[in-house]
Order: sequence, then structure tokens, then C-alpha cells
Amino acid sequence: MLDLEKRNITYLPGVGPKRAEVLSKEMNIVSYEDLLYYFPYKYIDRSRYYAIREIREEMPYIQLKGQIVSFDYLGEGRSRRLIAIFSDGTGTIDLVWFQGHKYITDKLKTHTEYIVFGKPTLFGSRYNIAHPDIDSVSHAEQVAGGLTPYYNTTEKMKRSFLNSRAIQNLQYTLLQTIQGQLPETLPDYIISRVGLTGINQALQNIHFPQSAEKLRQAQLRLKFEELFYIQLNMLRTARIRQQKFKGIPFRKVGKYFNTFYKEHLPFELTNAQKRVVKEIRTDMGNGRQMNRLLQGDVGSGKTLVALLTMLLAVDNNCQACMMAPTEILATQHYATISQLLKGMDIQVGLLTGSTRKKERNRILPAVESGEIQILIGTHALIEETVNFHQLGLAIIDEQHRFGVEQRSKLWTKGEVVPHVLVMTATPIPRTLAMTLYGDLDVSVIDELPPGRKPIMTLHRYDNKKALLYNFLRKEISLGRQVYVVYPLIEGSEKTDYKNLEEGFELFKQVFPEYKVCMVHGRMKAAEKDAEMQKFIRGEAQILMATTVIEVGVNVPNASVMVIESAERFGLSQLHQLRGRVGRGADQSYCILISGYKLSNETRKRLEIMVSSNNGFEIAEADLRLRGHGDLEGTQQSGQAIDLKIANLATDGQILQLARDLATEILTIDPDLSSLPHQQLRLRLQQLFARKITWGMIS
Repeated sequence: MLDLEKRNITYLPGVGPKRAEVLSKEMNIVSYEDLLYYFPYKYIDRSRYYAIREIREEMPYIQLKGQIVSFDYLGEGRSRRLIAIFSDGTGTIDLVWFQGHKYITDKLKTHTEYIVFGKPTLFGSRYNIAHPDIDSVSHAEQVAGGLTPYYNTTEKMKRSFLNSRAIQNLQYTLLQTIQGQLPETLPDYIISRVGLTGINQALQNIHFPQSAEKLRQAQLRLKFEELFYIQLNMLRTARIRQQKFKGIPFRKVGKYFNTFYKEHLPFELTNAQKRVVKEIRTDMGNGRQMNRLLQGDVGSGKTLVALLTMLLAVDNNCQACMMAPTEILATQHYATISQLLKGMDIQVGLLTGSTRKKERNRILPAVESGEIQILIGTHALIEETVNFHQLGLAIIDEQHRFGVEQRSKLWTKGEVVPHVLVMTATPIPRTLAMTLYGDLDVSVIDELPPGRKPIMTLHRYDNKKALLYNFLRKEISLGRQVYVVYPLIEGSEKTDYKNLEEGFELFKQVFPEYKVCMVHGRMKAAEKDAEMQKFIRGEAQILMATTVIEVGVNVPNASVMVIESAERFGLSQLHQLRGRVGRGADQSYCILISGYKLSNETRKRLEIMVSSNNGFEIAEADLRLRGHGDLEGTQQSGQAIDLKIANLATDGQILQLARDLATEILTIDPDLSSLPHQQLRLRLQQLFARKITWGMIS
């Protein structure tokens, strides 16, 4: 066995202690295996040599073969640069270095043949290449044989001479050391069934492709393997959890649930809500601990489903808690649920960071004795001083806002692990849900309550403000209210984006006849709440805010959402903000304000917002545009996505194949104990041994 994961990168020729420290800090590369699985992000075809006389400025990259004729220095101090005149017999070009001069002059000799590669720039009447890749002609087979890999590097790495070329050289050394002797990481029957290339060929061709087809085969093999082991780990963990943890069986649908359903329901449930409530009832009634993700677009009625679920807990002599990410949202849930339960004999409590000591001293004993049956709050719920009498259900709202360690503390609040319902109004693309939440059962509320009109979304440029103000004045005169959201709190010299404080003053001037209030993340909780309450009670007609109002604020009378500098926001965030309006029966509007100068991607983003109200369509588009790494919350989940080669935006089919196969294997061999599957169990241990596994919690 080569045991590459145990071999320290320091000892690979060309690394040493200093470079090893940089690789560890910058790229988390500690072992030989880490380096081997550090894949290129692109490839450039270097099979062709150009003549200097063929060079044109629009060429992206060129490769030349020739000799350095002379070295010279130009400039003084920091602007001093080293210039080499390079000739191939058809003309000359300048090679320029702004730093590392001694290293270059020690390494390179005049009148010696080299291969030069880089991007040509026209400066005056001469072409030059800044900081080119230069190799001896004897290395031609290694560097100029066709598709050349490019690796992501940081500034700190470059300062330690660990640029893409250096990483490529280290990969070459490593592959020479291994010499194709890596043990296979998948059973033979999987390799032949899926039609994959072997692991040694795949790793050789991912770093040094022999052809475009060999590269494609290598990518398929490594993408499949990465996604397969993630799915296998997740599904196996979920199965172990189901066997290990038994939830309190909620077998009874009693008086609380039935009374509320028959006498207090504000409107008829949609078919989607009915379906989800049925799924949850089945889950919590069968004796196993529920771990369910409830996805529902903004305004789809998740809170009502959550309340019905909590009433099931109360009917079965248990308490329920609901944890929200902000005090505003927790307070709003408390107000909504208290109102819905008015006239019923159920005690509801609210606990947040700003709950006063006197009130806290009343609530905590009532929770511990079981007198308070439903407790709503922020992360204050997981403090050590909070003890439940019999916690049977924990609901976590907008869960991506909580770190997984925070959520795990809810598990310690009951003698038996509570059922867990995770709710999100951020629609999650299918591929992302399968990877982030693949160990959870998923319920989706995919229809809006009757009577809701689709929000009309418009894109306007910021030089047409007069028309906007006229429109807002007309809406307010009809008795409606307006949100105005800004991306920044204070102005910055580096950006020309509108900021909240300037906007607040401007709106007070433009609308002197109306009350304007302001909310942002730097305000104290009480101050923020006081301003929010003015808007909720209808005392203020315009609320200026940062994205602090993105989640959960429910003001049915607010019919217009204006988003300043909309180009600054991601698609999912724009959709979340838009969901703050459209909660009453009136026609609502979302107006996206931007400058004229927009990149193609930004323009596409705004066009998608204007054309679609469907959160799932928008989330899929966001994933395609930005990739999974930028999506909010991906590092906060139980299974942080650390994909080295797979791309959730484009590899959905490979992911589905990997998941289906993992499910099939675990169905016939849940312990992975049969001969071909022992190899899988060993590989799982290697891959996930270094990670704290939070897979036992949702």
C-alpha cells in the first residue's frame, strides 16, 4: 500500500518545510493524496509553436521556441523591471519581470534554447510578455505536449514561487513517484457497469491529458467517484441514525390539532400543505426520529404547517420549540402563532437575547415544568439555562443561518432526541438538495395560498428616479406601504453604490408628508424593533433597510419593494427580498434599480427576476450562474460541500447515477460487509476520517 494520505507533502522533492507550510495554509494540502486530488481548473492547448512575426495583440496565449539574446534593467526603485530580448530568428519580443530578478538571472542563460509561453501585449511598437512561463527545450514533452493544466493559486503561493507551473511540476514529480501503482478505489463491478477508466489512468490524464477524449474519461471517473462517496456516506449515516435514534412516537391526533384545524384555521389549506402535513404525521408516528427538510417558496404557508406539527407534539404530551435566526423573525413568529391560537388553552413563550431578566425568570421555570408547551426564540433557546420538561419537536427556521454546532445543541435538550423539522424559504436546486441535505427527507410546498396575485417585477435605471417617486406616491396614497432596500450602510470611496444613510435623508426630503423609518444590522435590537414596529403598525409608510429585512417580515399592507443597486445582489437574495411583498390581496410590485453599466451575467440575473416568480427556477438559474460555492449557506450545512472536481450546476446526471447506485448497494448490503463492498467501507473511512461528522444531526 502506498498510503498517500499518510505521506507528508514536505518530503516530496521540490517542496520542503517552507513551501509545505504555504500549501497547508493556502490550499489545505498536507499529504501526497491532497496534492494528487488538487485538480486543474482549466486546460490550454500548447501543441502549437508560433513564430514571433505571427504575433497579433488579440491572441490570448502564445508559445515560442528560441533564445534570450540579452538582459537589461529599466526604471528605478519599485518600478525597476528586468527585460530579456528573446529571438526565434523571425523577430524579437521583450520578456518582462517586475520582481524575482535574481532568481531569473540565476536560472536563465543567454544563447540557450528555451520554450516561452504567455500572453502577448503591445507596448509602444513592441510586443512583450510579462512573467512568462519558461522551460528548457529538454522539457518539451512535459510542458508542450498538448493540453496544459492550470491550477488555482493565491498571491502568497506565488510569492513562494508556487505558481501554476510549479504545482504542475510537483504533480509531475508525484506521478513519477507513484508510477501507476495506486490501489483501485472502486470495486471492479462498478467500474465496468458505469463504464469508467481506472484510477491510475484517470489521475494521470487529469493532470497531463494525452488527448481531449482521455481528459473527458478522466473527468467522468473522478466526478462520479467524488459524488458517489458523498452520497454513500450521507445515505449510510442516515440509515445508522434511523437505527440508533428512536423519536417519541406521536401516534395521537388529539383535541389541540383537531380543534385548531376545524375552528381556528384562517383559510383552507392548499393541497401541497395537506400533503406535507400528512408526510410529517406519518414520519412522527412511526417510532423513528424525524429529520425532514420543508422547502416552500416565500409566502407558501410554511408557518401554518409548522404550527400544525407543533400541535401534534402537544397532543402527544410533548413540548415543541421553534428557533429563528433573528429577533425580528422570532418575535413575528410568536405574534403570528399567538394570534392563531387565541382562545385555545395553549401556553406559548418567547425567548430571545433581549428578553428581560424578570420575564426570563418567569419563562425558564415554566418551560422546565412543561407549563409552556410551545417556545419560540432565537439561539437563546440553546443556552444551558434552558431546560425542557419533555421536548418532542424542534423546528429550525431558515436553517442555513445557523451553524451546525448550534443546531446540534437542541439535541441535548430532551431525554429522547426530538423530531427535527428544518424549514427554508430559500428554494434549493435539486442537485444541491441531494448533496447538502441528501440525508434528510424532503417536503416541498409548491403552491401559493388562493387569492395571492403574482408580484410584478420591473427593472429601472437609476436616472429615472422622478418616475419612481411618482409611482411610490400613488401607491402610498392608496394606503399601501413601501420597502426600500440598500446593499450598504455607510458610503465608501471605493464604490459608487447608493448607501442607506444618504437614501434615508433623500427620501425624507422627497416625501415630507409621509413618515420614513430606517433599519439596519448595526442598530441595537430594541432600537431596530421599535423602528420595525412603526412600519408593522402602519405609523410609517416607507421603511428604508439593508437586507436585515430579507427573512420573515410579514406586513400584508406593504405592496412595493424597491431594491437599490440591484446589481449588487445575488438571484436568491433578490427573490427573498421580493417575497416581503405580495402578502395581501393587493397587486404588489418589486422594482429593481441599477446603473446602466452591467455585465452580461448581471443583466441575465435581472432579466430572470423580471420574467420569473418561481423560486425553484430562480435557484437553478443562480446555481448555473454562480456555482454551488457561492450559494448562501453551503458551508453551514451538516455536510459542507468541498467538491474538488464535480460541479452541481452541470453534473446533475452523474449525481443521480451516483445516488441511485449508492442506494442500491446499501439496500442489499447496509453494513458494506460483503467482499466487494469492504473496499467501499475502507475508502469511506479514509475520506471522512479527518472531518468532524455532523451527519448524525440534521
